[in-house]
Amino acid sequence: MNAKFKRKADDVKLTTSACWFYAWCITNVLSFKFENMDEDAVAVLPCVDGVRLDRLVAAFEEAAGYRDPAGGYGGLIPSFYRFGPLPSYFLGQEAPVTGDERGEIYLLSCECGEVGCWPLIAHVRLHQDKVISDGFSQPHRPSRNYASFGPFEFERKQYEQAVEVLIRFDDL
Repeated sequence: MNAKFKRKADDVKLTTSACWFYAWCITNVLSFKFENMDEDAVAVLPCVDGVRLDRLVAAFEEAAGYRDPAGGYGGLIPSFYRFGPLPSYFLGQEAPVTGDERGEIYLLSCECGEVGCWPLIAHVRLHQDKVISDGFSQPHRPSRNYASFGPFEFERKQYEQAVEVLIRFDDL
């Protein structure tokens, strides 16, 4: 094998290996955006890697051909509902919202603010060093398949720090 070709082949192996390692190490980043709905109500919108989750799921639904409707989501309004302490709610430590599986939460409500109207449900799974959000569903359209939406994987410490900002809503 000529030396120039061998060097190129070694570069490709390293690049392929580096790409796999990079993808394996990458985790998502959770943050929250807060929107004033009116003078008394604030909506809490989860963001993944700086992008609002309502926009991510709307883009996914549109691309999947779910146009009946696509999107229509809004943030959770803590003053409307008793989700439990929001930091523990977003850690999946409160009662499941519709089923029996621990960690099942509403991540988004309808754009009108009602979780019973048009919610996005997910499962939050706690691991020693990471938190995974997966198992997304839209209960009013059970035929929709969200298996390729997510999963989102967060470093547990970063996730826990992000949800701690929600403690300010615990007295509402």
